[in-house]
Amino acid sequence: MLCVPDLISSQRPLEFNVDFTRLPWPGTIAFQAGLLLPLLWRRRRPAMTFTVTAAVFLLVCALGVWLRAGMAVLIALYHLALRGRPRHLPVACAALALGLGLIALRLRGEVSMVDGMFFLSTTLVAAVALGLAVRVRRAQLAALHDRAARLEIERDQRIQLAAATERTRVAREMHDIVGHNLSVIITLADGGARAADITPERGKQALLMISDTGRQALGELRRTLGVLRDQRAASDAAQLSPQPRIVDINALCARIRAAGPQVVYRTSGDLDNLDRGVQLTAYRIVQEALTNALKHAGRDTRIDLTLTAGDMDLRIDVHDTGPGAHAAHPEPPHDQGQGLTGMRERAALYNGTVTAAPAPDGGWAVRTVLDLTPITGVPQPSPAGGAQ
Repeated sequence: MLCVPDLISSQRPLEFNVDFTRLPWPGTIAFQAGLLLPLLWRRRRPAMTFTVTAAVFLLVCALGVWLRAGMAVLIALYHLALRGRPRHLPVACAALALGLGLIALRLRGEVSMVDGMFFLSTTLVAAVALGLAVRVRRAQLAALHDRAARLEIERDQRIQLAAATERTRVAREMHDIVGHNLSVIITLADGGARAADITPERGKQALLMISDTGRQALGELRRTLGVLRDQRAASDAAQLSPQPRIVDINALCARIRAAGPQVVYRTSGDLDNLDRGVQLTAYRIVQEALTNALKHAGRDTRIDLTLTAGDMDLRIDVHDTGPGAHAAHPEPPHDQGQGLTGMRERAALYNGTVTAAPAPDGGWAVRTVLDLTPITGVPQPSPAGGAQ
């Protein structure tokens, strides 16, 4: 559209009575091609496009030729401001101002140099300003898209982290429940099988204890899995029994005694008024320690269990005497399975520590210290769902 009028007209603007240099049509086509064809690379090579277009434009201005296709240099300048390097703009504007000055000089008989340069300079400034404005806008949109993408990634990572944390918590609860009760059931079954031929009554008693232990394990599993159900099943939560507390350690010791070991349980301090989360943590740690003693020390061991509640901490000491004289030397429980790891994770919720090592007089000793000092920001275990 810009080329055809220059080919058929007198090659001067109708608004001005100025004679411009007339070119034959092949020369006009050559200059038009030099101005317009470089625009094909304006997006990929804005600096090169402007350099070629500006060179042809300056040549056209120096020859005094009027071409409407000269507007291509403003398009090239716009794309240089939009996609090129900002440090190229001062040189580009200076070169283009030279060409506009030649046009203003040619039109000095019609308009003053000041008015001509002002009008022509406004077109130059408008092209640069428009290119920079669009560039800034696109940068803002790109930053917003990038931020939205990063927020989406962070959201997915938080969801995955929460799911992993929940799986770890449920695995720890399942390990405490299933590991303890299965150890008791297996020991009772072995003892009942040996006693069935000699004293059938003892075998029957072992079976009853196995059924009681199994029912308790089933109840704890239902209670643990209940927290994973949908919120629409919240009405069933009222039917779930509360999580175990320190007062339930007596029944826990009774189940261990029924499996064979002798358990001596002592307490000191005000244990009943401890936080529910602390009591649940203490119960699970004692449960794991007693289970380890049963598995690794055998049925003939003696277990001393002591809970001491102070003003600022809760101490849990579990010491077994080791296997009996006729029992095989057991594998030490240190760093096997999830037991000690789970105990340490539970204690860490209360800035506590768990140490497990062979006792000087034989057997194995587990010592736990829970810090009862309230600390802001430390997550507390939920009574309904265990340690979080």
